[in-house]
Amino acid sequence: MSHKTNIRRAMVLAAGMGKRMRPLTATTPKPLIPVCGDALIDRAFDKLEAAGVETCVVNVHYLADLVEVHVVQRPGLPEAIVSDERGVLLDTGGGISKALPLLGEEPFFLLNSDSSWIEGVTPNLDHLADAWNPDEMDALLLLSEYVESVGYDGKGDFVIDPTGRLERRPERTIAPFAYAGAAILHPRLFDGCPQDAFSLNRLFDVAIERGRLYGVQMEGLWLHVGTPEAVDEAERAIRNSTR
Repeated sequence: MSHKTNIRRAMVLAAGMGKRMRPLTATTPKPLIPVCGDALIDRAFDKLEAAGVETCVVNVHYLADLVEVHVVQRPGLPEAIVSDERGVLLDTGGGISKALPLLGEEPFFLLNSDSSWIEGVTPNLDHLADAWNPDEMDALLLLSEYVESVGYDGKGDFVIDPTGRLERRPERTIAPFAYAGAAILHPRLFDGCPQDAFSLNRLFDVAIERGRLYGVQMEGLWLHVGTPEAVDEAERAIRNSTR
């Protein structure tokens, strides 16, 4: 029986320097790089809007004015609220921690602005909401089989047990699943976290120790748009999917 959680708030990570995306990011922040005519961050917002999200926090640092103007002027939902990291870049974990007062006390979606996907039958944010169980989980990650992806060249991140609980990929091995840049997080994941810059991976490891990091396998095709070459690959995949 479905027990879909209604999640009304989200955060999109949009503060990174985009070094791997050079030279495209010399004058354009990575979240505004177009893929088949739509900025990466607009693709993220479209998925959040379809999932019923009403408010989205966006952190900004590199070429911050361009990102802020773009998201604030974007019509429709979700409404954008900017979390300003112009002074100091806080990495993924620190950026979310700084934004928590804007996100509230309920679970929220997290999206990386450079991570997108071609949907399968059921939208993947709906998959996350359907699988979310706050009694058992502090974080629920969207996972892609790394062989079913575009633009990803890693070795996978996690192994998953039959209940959906995650463990890290053992060293010197290849894991079947990669984190696809979307999740549901509960604010309690950040209890006692550092006050400066830190990676969200540190909190994923804490959740693993507590048995409270879970994953759900995505439908469709993951598009990891981290390099100029990956932009071209993503555009080819999108065009092929609409034929």
